[in-house]
Amino acid sequence: MGKEEARRGAVLAIVGAGVVAALQVGKLIIAAPLLRKDLGLDLASIGALAAVFSVLGMFGGIAAGGVITRFGARRMLLAGLAATAAGSAMGAMAPGYGILLASRVVEGLGFLMITVAGPAALQRLVSASNRDFAFALWSCYMPAGMAIAMLASQAFGDWRAYWWCAGAAVAVALVSVAALAPATPAGARLSWRGLRQDTADTVGAPGPGLLALSFMLYSLMFFALFTFLPILLTEQLGLTLATAGVYSAIASAANMVGNLGAGVLLARGWRRSTLIACASVAMGAVALLIFRSVLPAMPTFLLCVLFSAVGGLIPATLLGTAPLLAPRPGLTAASVGLVMQGSNLGQVIGPLAVGGAIDRYGWASASLIVAAAGLGGVALAWRLRRLKGAGL
Repeated sequence: MGKEEARRGAVLAIVGAGVVAALQVGKLIIAAPLLRKDLGLDLASIGALAAVFSVLGMFGGIAAGGVITRFGARRMLLAGLAATAAGSAMGAMAPGYGILLASRVVEGLGFLMITVAGPAALQRLVSASNRDFAFALWSCYMPAGMAIAMLASQAFGDWRAYWWCAGAAVAVALVSVAALAPATPAGARLSWRGLRQDTADTVGAPGPGLLALSFMLYSLMFFALFTFLPILLTEQLGLTLATAGVYSAIASAANMVGNLGAGVLLARGWRRSTLIACASVAMGAVALLIFRSVLPAMPTFLLCVLFSAVGGLIPATLLGTAPLLAPRPGLTAASVGLVMQGSNLGQVIGPLAVGGAIDRYGWASASLIVAAAGLGGVALAWRLRRLKGAGL
C-alpha cells in the first residue's frame, strides 16, 4: 500500500470512529418509542438520557485536549472507542432506568475522547490546503451515524438487541483504527499548573470561545428537533415507527450535504461568518413551521430535510476554523476541545429544554426555543466577522 493510500485509509478509519460514536446518539433517538413502552418513560426522561450522554463533554473538552496532547491522539481515540463499547454493553444489560442512565455517562466519556481526538489525529494527517475539506468530511460523522442508527433500527423490535449490535460496531471501528491509523507522538508530561494555564489561555482567547458558543446554539437547534423527530412524526403526523425511522434517517443524512458543501464553499472563498449566519437564520425560520405542524406530513418532512441540510454548513465551518483561531499551535487540541464543549452543552440544553417545554406547553413551544437560538447564531456570526484573519 502506497503512502497516499495509507493516508486515505487512516482518514476513513478515523471518520468511521466518529460515525460509530454518533451511532450511540442516534440509537437512543430512534429507540425512544420502544423505551417509553418498555420502561414507561416520559419525554423529559428520554431527554435526560440524550442529555447525560454529553454531560462529560460539557465540562471536559479542554481537559481532554490536554490529555490527548500528552498521550497522543491515536491512543486516546482507541481508549474512547473501548469506553463506548463498554457503555453500550452496560446499557444492553441494564435492568432499569438508573443503570441505563449510568451507561450513557460511560458512553459519553468515550464520545468525548473520540470527538476531540479525531480532529487532532486528522490535523496531523492532512496538509494545510486540504484542512477544510478534511474537517468537512469529519463533520459528517454525526449525521452519518444518526442516519445509520435510524435505518438499522428497522431490523430490531427490541432495544436491548440494538444496543448489543451498536457496541459490536464500535468494536469493529476500534480494530480498524488500531490497524490503519498511524501512531501520534506523545507530548510533555501533564501538570495541573500547565493544564490550568492552557485552559486560561484557550478560554481567554476570543476565537475559540465564540466558536464554542456558536456550536452550542447549533447543537441546541439540531438536537431539539432530531431527538424528538421520530416521536413528532409518529404522534403528531400519524406515521408508523418504521416509516418515521426511514424519514428521520433521510433527514439526518441530509446534514452531510451541508457538511461537504461548507468545505467546497470555503475553498471558493466564502466568509465563514456568512455561512454560519445564513444557516442559523434558515434553521430558526424553518423550525417555526416544523414544530407547529401547520403542514401535512410530507411537506413537514421536507422542511426537516431542509433544516438538516442547511444546518450542516455550521459544524464543518466551526471545526475547520478552530485550529486557525487557537491561541498557539500547541493549543489546537484544547481549542477543538472547547468547541466540542459548546457542542455538548447544546446537546444537553436542547433535549432537556424542548422535552420539558413540549410536555408542559405542547409542540409549538419548541419552535420558539429553536428560533431564539437561530437569532443568537446570527449575533455570534457578526462577532466572529469582527475578528481578524482566518477568512472570517
